[in-house]
Amino acid sequence: MRKSIILKVIIAGILLVAIGIFAGYRLGGNGQDRGFTEVIGFPQSFADVAAAVSPAVVNISTTTTVRVPGNPFRHFFGPEEESPFGDFFRRYYGDIPDREMKQQSLGSGFVIDKAGFIVTNNHVVEGADEIKVRFADGKEYTARVVGRDQKTDLALIKISSLFKDIPTLSFGDPERMRVGDWVLAVGNPFGLEHTVTQGIISATGRIIGAGQYDNFIQTSAPINPGNSGGPLVNLKGEVIGINTAIVATGQGIGFAIPSSMAKTVISDLKEKGKVTRGWIGVAIQNLTPELAQSFGAPDTRGALVSDTVEGGPAAAAGLQQGDIITGFNGKEIRTVNDLSRAVAETPVRKAVPVRVVRKGQTMTFTVTIEELKEERMASRPRASRDDLGVAVANITPRLAERLKITDKTGVVVIEVLPGSQADEAGIQPGDLIKEVNRTPVRNVNEYQAAMEKLKKGTPVVLLLKRGGQTFYVSIK
Repeated sequence: MRKSIILKVIIAGILLVAIGIFAGYRLGGNGQDRGFTEVIGFPQSFADVAAAVSPAVVNISTTTTVRVPGNPFRHFFGPEEESPFGDFFRRYYGDIPDREMKQQSLGSGFVIDKAGFIVTNNHVVEGADEIKVRFADGKEYTARVVGRDQKTDLALIKISSLFKDIPTLSFGDPERMRVGDWVLAVGNPFGLEHTVTQGIISATGRIIGAGQYDNFIQTSAPINPGNSGGPLVNLKGEVIGINTAIVATGQGIGFAIPSSMAKTVISDLKEKGKVTRGWIGVAIQNLTPELAQSFGAPDTRGALVSDTVEGGPAAAAGLQQGDIITGFNGKEIRTVNDLSRAVAETPVRKAVPVRVVRKGQTMTFTVTIEELKEERMASRPRASRDDLGVAVANITPRLAERLKITDKTGVVVIEVLPGSQADEAGIQPGDLIKEVNRTPVRNVNEYQAAMEKLKKGTPVVLLLKRGGQTFYVSIK
């Protein structure tokens, strides 16, 4: 009897496994037949995707003219007439003229339409005198730059002659991709033409310090020098990112610009040769827990307005210094980068709702977007030192001239005691203190009065101005 029961259990187990394998072969999320390995997330092959994508990927080689000085020591010792070795330089190097050299570099790109427009990275073609693109079939063409954008490191080039039925790639939606999804990178690493590498999406929304519009896709697909500008595609062969950066000291850590950002930039480059970005006229900073507490915010989500441009869109709409922007045009704002990208991508002259938290109260303003312009972007005076470790002084004509201060009110930081709370908070000599715990201070007397009102152990929030930039600093 006991053997009979064990035999039945074994048979039942075998049947269950068989049913599971059969179901694995037959069932798929879209009702199509798929292999068992595909059901559990492992494609049997990436060959079909690679074959479909590769014809539209190009290898880009550029030639750039660089000037090499005839005197190799010029940049180390300065002008010959100012150097104690001037006679030596003139005797041995003075007759050697500067010369020009041709410098070559490699990159990748991909065709986006039948007219021959090709997407790549700005750093691949920046300053190039000549651009050549080579297709997978060996055909080579000359290309010209249509437009470049340094802020996102994107460029659009166009080949001068076309062949029939030029292959193209289309953009996918990176927002629908999940961490762990399969991706392929196609490019020209180290000159090895049309190399295909495979990996997954490791993370999204990465900020790597490349600029204020950082929002990279991190991938484990191997990316190397020469892959720059090549596509990162999903298993449908859609471009969900443009490969652009690597961590040189790591393996399997590459970064791609999301195609959702690239589409807007490429569209502008194609139509106008430059990128038009929105601007609302605010200086912003991320919230720390101390700043959030001081400004009545429930958490650190949002962008703190440290200053507004007089007459700018935000100021005209009613936004003020100290507001915390938590929503912009229907998008949640968690960090400074979220707001920078949202504003930049908004069409000029569009009126959008902006949600802010002001003194613990949620308010909404309507802001009309404007275009971002590049240009928008001796004896010591008697000083008073406080418990924070800073010495401050009134603004004098001499101080204003030396430190290029245009403000008429506030106190100037003359000295910061090493190791003090102010030093740890990053306050520097030359900073202008405009407020203490949201109270404006016009001179040393008002500054001292504001400091005397502080209770021991409470955080202090200072509004500073440094080099034309205004921001808050919290000191525990």
